[in-house]
This record gives sequence, C-alpha cells and structure tokens, in this order.
Amino acid sequence: MSDLILTHQHDTVFEIVLNRPEKRNAINMEMFRAFDTAVATANRTPGLRAVLIRGEGKVFSAGIDVSALLGLAQTYGPHWQTRMRAITDEFQGILTRLERLEVPTIALLHGYCLGLSMELALACDMRIAAAGTKLGLPETLLGIIPDVGGTTRLARLAGVARAKELIFTGRHIDAAQAEQWGLLNYVVSAEELETKAAKLVEEISQAAPLAVGMAKRVIDGLADVDRGLMLEGWAQSQLFSSEDFMEGAQAFMMKRPPQWKGK
Repeated sequence: MSDLILTHQHDTVFEIVLNRPEKRNAINMEMFRAFDTAVATANRTPGLRAVLIRGEGKVFSAGIDVSALLGLAQTYGPHWQTRMRAITDEFQGILTRLERLEVPTIALLHGYCLGLSMELALACDMRIAAAGTKLGLPETLLGIIPDVGGTTRLARLAGVARAKELIFTGRHIDAAQAEQWGLLNYVVSAEELETKAAKLVEEISQAAPLAVGMAKRVIDGLADVDRGLMLEGWAQSQLFSSEDFMEGAQAFMMKRPPQWKGK
C-alpha cells in the first residue's frame, strides 16, 4: 500500500490515516486508490467494532488535488471528457465501499475538510471535529458539482435547503455551524478529538455487533443513494465538458477570480 495512506489496528479499532501533510492531505488518484485498498483491508479484518479516519499534519484534508483534475488526460487518455461517467463511477465506488462497511465509521476532522475530503467524511457514519475546523463543498466555484456522493449525502444529512445553500455558494462553514446543521456529531477541542472518538467507540462496543451492522444497513437503506449518485454522474459528465470548468480550474490555479460564461 502507498505510504500516502497509513493503517493501524488497535484491538478492535482499525485506523486509516491520510498521510500527505506537506500537501495538506490533498487527494490525488494514487492516494484515493490507496484509501480504497485500506477500506478493503478493513472489510476483510474480522472482529472490528469501528473504523476511524483521520488526517496527518495540520488539516484533515484540503480536498482533491486540483492538479490531479487537470491531469485526468494522463490517467484516462486524451479523450477523458467523453469518459466522465466511468471516471465518476470509479470515484463514487470508493466512497460507496466505505459507506457500506458493516462496522461503524468515524471521521476525525481538524483544520480543513473541503471538497472530496468532505464527501469522504459524509460517507462515514459519524463525524467528530476539532473546534475551528472549516468544512465546505466549493466545487461550484470551479464550475462543477460535488459528484462523489457529496450532493446526495449532504442533502440526506442536513436537508435539501441547507445542502442547496452550502453547494450553491461554495461557502466554508466552521465546526460550530456544521454541528448546528447536523453535519457533525460532536465538536471538541483538538486535544480531545481522539479521546472523544475512543469513548464513542467504547460505547458502541457495548452493543451487539450484528445488531449494530444491521441497524446501519437499515438506516442507510432508507435513502435512495444509488439514484442520487447516478444523477451526480450525469450532471458532472456535462459540466466537465463546459468552458466554465476549464475557466474555473485555471482561475483557481492562477489565484484569480473566474470569468464565467455560462457555457
């Protein structure tokens, strides 16, 4: 497994660590595929009661590495824009496999949790954040949408109106507001983050593991996530071919305001 993702097992707890601190844990394809491997390892590990996901360094993750977006041609070939449905399916599949782990998953957030990393956190069962953490889905500021489950799972978790507000504006919100909106289970000091997670895991471990796993499947089955992911993929396949996306990506890299054309 790539050293961009580290894994540790402590008794019945499996820990997955985003380990690219020099890039604020920005997620590139190598890192995301290594994350998928870590999830598969957790799925094969017997006796687990929880999976914890955290980021090394000053932030949980700044989201997708935008240079990876611009380098999709290197990964998927020169006609990558015609393959966006397949590309989106690959990205979505990784977080869907995370969501469908039968053991509870808990994201420990600090610093920043933006874009793809927030979509990762939304695919977890619970989220605990250090006070002051900034969260957001800024994809519309690049001319695209959150298409790795972010649109679907945010609406399920926070409600349609809150999801529209956060996605339409691309705004960052702090942990206190995210807790009020129902995006976070707990907000604690940075020093208490791992202690709070350990206490929550200990409490979950008092319940029967089969019952917890079945409860998770029933609760997750109440929402039509598969249809939402399909709609995300359809929309994104249109947007990646737009002039606005290329303008948004270039503006981001050049640190200037984008000039939208609406086409």
